[in-house]
Amino acid sequence: MNDHAAAPPRRAGLPRGIWALGFVSMLMDISSEMIHALLPAYLVVLGASTLAIGLIEGIAEATAAIVKVFSGALSDWLGRRKLLAAIGYGLAACTKPVFPLATTLGWVVAARFIDRIGKGIRGAPRDALIADLAPPGLRGAAFGLRQSLDTAGAFLGPLLAIGLMALSDNDFRLVFWVAVLPAFGAFALIALAVHDPQPDAGAAAPRRPRSPLSRRELARLPRAYWWVVGIAAVFTLARFSEAFLVLRAQALGLGLMWVPAVLVLMNVVYSLSSYPLGRLADRLPRGALLAAGFVVLVAADLAIALFEGLPGLAVGVVLWGLHMGMTQGLLAALVADAAPAELRGTAFGVFNLVGGVALLVASVLAGALWDAFGARATFLAGAGLAGLALAGLLWRGRWAQ
Repeated sequence: MNDHAAAPPRRAGLPRGIWALGFVSMLMDISSEMIHALLPAYLVVLGASTLAIGLIEGIAEATAAIVKVFSGALSDWLGRRKLLAAIGYGLAACTKPVFPLATTLGWVVAARFIDRIGKGIRGAPRDALIADLAPPGLRGAAFGLRQSLDTAGAFLGPLLAIGLMALSDNDFRLVFWVAVLPAFGAFALIALAVHDPQPDAGAAAPRRPRSPLSRRELARLPRAYWWVVGIAAVFTLARFSEAFLVLRAQALGLGLMWVPAVLVLMNVVYSLSSYPLGRLADRLPRGALLAAGFVVLVAADLAIALFEGLPGLAVGVVLWGLHMGMTQGLLAALVADAAPAELRGTAFGVFNLVGGVALLVASVLAGALWDAFGARATFLAGAGLAGLALAGLLWRGRWAQ
């Protein structure tokens, strides 16, 4: 794989299926975030403890990461990616009415668990489908667009939830019922507007791996792919959960009412930057752009750690959102470039699993550092790990070849 992406043809546009998948992601994220923004408080109303809430979320996210590996491999074995992606979105949509109907904690926990299974089922096949649909010279733009629309849902959902809670005198169930609509809209859109790519007439049938997760098939993933996974894992250790941005805002005296604005600001920058930077990645050396993203994360961590007051935090949050826009779609494009077409589902599944484990470890370490040494130490450690990932990238040189 070349460090330079292939130049896109003039006037080439992204296929309709890519746009449809982007809006599918946005609609489902609006629905999920409308519920997720209120779910911790709702669980407390139903009698859950803080520890129970933490366990529920941890187990749900871990389950999603594990399911991604098997769903990605299954999509390679079947040679059909849309089917699994649609099942995943459909399963998630079917859980949404359970939240407003639930009267006990058990029902909510079951719905949340099944919702995350749906996320795990759809994740890797969807990303592999984007790679299959996108022209090679437009993969950066394709993944950037999906990430941009997905992240738009991540801030539109909580904003809708806040507005509806204000208008309905804090009626949780009303908000949850409204969240059902975009979820089923997402399922309808992927069912009707997205299709697996058709093979070229006269072309040989693509090879389907018999056992994508076998040692033999995994050995076919090239060294460039494993470098993407390794660099991304170290990088993820540096960018622990965004919950620590919220904690830093509270420590600096931001009022409880305004705390969600931290994540809204980050996601606005993330959403606005992902697509244009994805397009830029199709024209510039991808390794250089990724290295620039690492530098921006170092700057974000240093700003949050060293600048006093809320203006310094705002600078750090903006830079954090910018680094996400520079790196997340680009890493997905690099996985798509490096992995053989018939193993893309497996490649994305393994990539997501390693990233999920790294994020869990990073968040645990960040919490331990925070408790032992304070907020500054946490963000300074993040800057150090981002610098380590950058050093590995530069040491490898033309690592993406």
